[in-house]
Amino acid sequence: MLLSTSRLPNRAVPENPPPEARPRGRPDRLRRLVFALVVVALLTGMAVAMTTSAVEQTPTIDEPVYVGAAVVHLQQHSLRYNPEHPPLGKLVMAAGLVFADVRLDPGFVGDQTQLGRHVLYESGNDPGRLLLAARLPMIVLTLLFGLVVLAFAGDLFGRAGGLVALTLYAFSPDVIAHGSLATLDVPEAGFLLTSFWLLWRARGRPALYLPLAGLAFGAALATKMSALPAVPVLVLVIVLSVRHARRGRGPASRPTWLVAFGAVVVVALIAVAVVWACYLAVDPRLRWEPPADLPAAHGLRAFASWLPFPETYRDGLRVQFGFEDRVWGGFLFGRHYSGSLWYYLPAALLVKTPLGAMALWSAGAVAVVAVPRLRAAAPYVLAPTAALLVAAMTGDRDFGVRYAIFVPMFLAVAAAGVVALRRRWAHVAAAALVVFTAISSLWTFPYYLPYSNEAFGGPSKTHLRLHDSNVDWGQDLGRLGERLEQRYPGERVWLVYKGSGLPSHYGIDAADPRAVPADRVRGLLVVSDSSAAKADDRLRALIAGSTPIDEVGHSITIYRRP
Repeated sequence: MLLSTSRLPNRAVPENPPPEARPRGRPDRLRRLVFALVVVALLTGMAVAMTTSAVEQTPTIDEPVYVGAAVVHLQQHSLRYNPEHPPLGKLVMAAGLVFADVRLDPGFVGDQTQLGRHVLYESGNDPGRLLLAARLPMIVLTLLFGLVVLAFAGDLFGRAGGLVALTLYAFSPDVIAHGSLATLDVPEAGFLLTSFWLLWRARGRPALYLPLAGLAFGAALATKMSALPAVPVLVLVIVLSVRHARRGRGPASRPTWLVAFGAVVVVALIAVAVVWACYLAVDPRLRWEPPADLPAAHGLRAFASWLPFPETYRDGLRVQFGFEDRVWGGFLFGRHYSGSLWYYLPAALLVKTPLGAMALWSAGAVAVVAVPRLRAAAPYVLAPTAALLVAAMTGDRDFGVRYAIFVPMFLAVAAAGVVALRRRWAHVAAAALVVFTAISSLWTFPYYLPYSNEAFGGPSKTHLRLHDSNVDWGQDLGRLGERLEQRYPGERVWLVYKGSGLPSHYGIDAADPRAVPADRVRGLLVVSDSSAAKADDRLRALIAGSTPIDEVGHSITIYRRP
């Protein structure tokens, strides 16, 4: 059903040629076969890229917390860890962990960071096997969202548009990087995309697709709370879908506004029910003790207590408010700063998006807005992207484009609008830009997390402009251990590392150079690039007095100290 769009009456642009003029018989079957083979090839390539990354990368900063919470959800049916994120994403991870025979001390006491380290490194589990078990369900989910991209763009712009969108998605370095991790950003964005695709389909069959859209949006809300800013746009497109579905109804039928209101209520009730179901799946008794340091909610934030969700969800939202009230540090274009910059995410996307994809995003967005026959798609594709991006830009955590991972997903669909233009040059240009994007993505394999496009020097230069999950999220500790063993056996190692991994587990015997006088730091100085970006005066002096001799995964630099 995902691949078949020809029966839908509400495509933004009809297929060319019209149905009665299409070739029949063997040529048509051959086209469908080629189409299916291309789809399989694209998703297989994406699966290989994500699985390779998942196998080779050690824990990123957030993953141990999510994995630890997923284990507690699975074994102890408790919601006490990681309340700032709803449980659905962690339940997806648990679907893989259930086969990993995870050991966890029932008497463990500690915070969620300590829990993650305990599960991965202190309980007799194999960290690599455990992490892969949590990552694989996320990889499968990311591939399924690729089918949503294909179907959404196919509904809007035809099969050729679907292939363009899927190719951009399958070769997106950011989607590959974060889709291969046991984190929550890609699942939330994918469920949001699915909900707006289903609302587009509701223009033709509202009775079927409106409830399904409610399920998808509820899944987004049950994965991350940052889906909440999409609610106003969701309401808007529900109304638009109902109005379209009721075109031509006689005056005796129910008023459109009343039907639209009923549709909004139905979708909202289903979405809320999904959130409740996810919490009940973890603990049917919904046991929850609010932490003593739970931040107070004032002003508009106080309305969070009125949300129709479990208490754990509402308190988790207050935890998120507390995070937003803290002063964080950022790093952009070589400058470390305190606080946040409103333009951080657009700037980071400029660095980390393939040039061909950016060109197609822009051209597709312009086409959707400017061409009257395509304009109906704008509220379903461009409006949610804009609303979510504006909401993300107001946040206080400039930690990476993962906070805007919905952009390459939604705009891959919008980019397909280029092929709907009835100009041969547009099709040729689109094909060339798609190929350029694919080459740029393949060139960075398997180092997708530190990707930056050619205009900014490629992945080896990303650390000069960005930090944290844009380049160095702790993922290369295992590769560092292998490099030190192969090239620098027996040498004294001083390590400044930002991440959640345990260096000794990967054979790294190192000390902190900041804990001793500078004249005692001799041998190898190893600094993760995120640590270098936010270095204090002491670390900067140590780096300045050293010679760079090697790098690992474009995220860790090895220096020689005299």
